[in-house]
Amino acid sequence: MKITRTDVAQKLIDYLQHRIALAELVDWAEQALMEADLDEHDVELLRDALAHLGLADVKAFGLSWEECEQLLIRLGYRALVQVSPIA
Repeated sequence: MKITRTDVAQKLIDYLQHRIALAELVDWAEQALMEADLDEHDVELLRDALAHLGLADVKAFGLSWEECEQLLIRLGYRALVQVSPIA
């Protein structure tokens, strides 16, 4: 399976929107880094992003909002925040 910028961005978006847990994001990133075919146009970018996401569950590394935002920018996306009251 070929992994693209869109795939990595979508997983990160899924995490930020609470559709997947951090552990799922980390597992996916680790598997993708070890087994997936990375898009040849973005190998370095994808490898760096997946490596960062794969370490997100380690306390010393973590995954801050700013890091998510920067990863999305590098992948070609802009994060916009929408806040609404709890109904």
